[in-house]
Amino acid sequence: MYFMLRKGWHCQFLEADLKTPLPKKLNLSSWQKVTETAVGGGNNMNLEGRQALDHGIENGRGGIWLLLTEEQYQKLKVPR
Repeated sequence: MYFMLRKGWHCQFLEADLKTPLPKKLNLSSWQKVTETAVGGGNNMNLEGRQALDHGIENGRGGIWLLLTEEQYQKLKVPR
């Protein structure tokens, strides 16, 4: 998941190749929602994962790995 602060948090999801975007995008109102999305998407919230998320939020943009279930992945493949 790639996220960027621009009048709210814009989140885009990429395939494992990190080049191919999935159709669904999210616009979130707060950094807390970005964190909730990361946790719900299976981000490993160990020290490294938490630092990567916090660093991205502090800088206004970042990217993290998610471990999606098949159902979550299929939902992201359908445009909004």
